[in-house]
Amino acid sequence: MSMSVGPMGGDDDEATFNSTINTTPLVDVMLVLLIIFLITIPVIVKQVPVRLPNAVNIPTQTKPENITIAVDTAGNIYWNNGKVPNLTALIDDVKQAAVRKPQPEIHIRADKDTHYENVGRVLYAVQRGGVVKVGFITEPDKNSLMRSISQEH
Repeated sequence: MSMSVGPMGGDDDEATFNSTINTTPLVDVMLVLLIIFLITIPVIVKQVPVRLPNAVNIPTQTKPENITIAVDTAGNIYWNNGKVPNLTALIDDVKQAAVRKPQPEIHIRADKDTHYENVGRVLYAVQRGGVVKVGFITEPDKNSLMRSISQEH
């Protein structure tokens, strides 16, 4: 009893096999996945619609009651151009300023090369002292300043 393995016609010479991969099902699956992702991504990335302001530097209004705290590169703290010996003295100065009516604003001027830790200590002292309004003084960006001037005219 013998069995022959080959094409059903019995001709072994004409037997050709298709050795290529049929990519049609692969393309169909990829298109279905693409459609699923296109539909689900907007649902996942849901944000509250808000209008964000343009980044334009607003000139500060210098009032005599405003207090300027400066931090230099070394981390030294200055209260209205006078050096503060330590963080406890800064907290005491802020507490004295916080009881004034109206409460003054504190403007923080930090050197761009100072460590963020130094600025964080000043913010901590202002928070512990009880002053509500705190702002940061920066140099105006020349490009945004020119854009805001050209938009006004």
